[in-house]
Amino acid sequence: MDADFGEFYRQVEWMGLQRHNIKVLGLFARIYHRDGKPVYLADLPRFIGYARKVSERYRPLRPFAQLLDMLEGRAINVGYTF
Repeated sequence: MDADFGEFYRQVEWMGLQRHNIKVLGLFARIYHRDGKPVYLADLPRFIGYARKVSERYRPLRPFAQLLDMLEGRAINVGYTF
């Protein structure tokens, strides 16, 4: 364990996001698309919410948060007027 608890917690969150959350999202999507079983689709918002919270908490993961925004239609269009 890292002496800095903040670094340890970051590692746990990143590993959880990668090994469990993203894996589960892909698994649910595959079960739906390949097997035609929509039963797990109801659980997607909970897992996407967790992925969003973790990815918005760390700057290097912000592109992933933006990808989630785009996939959910939440992308913010920024425009300038002069």
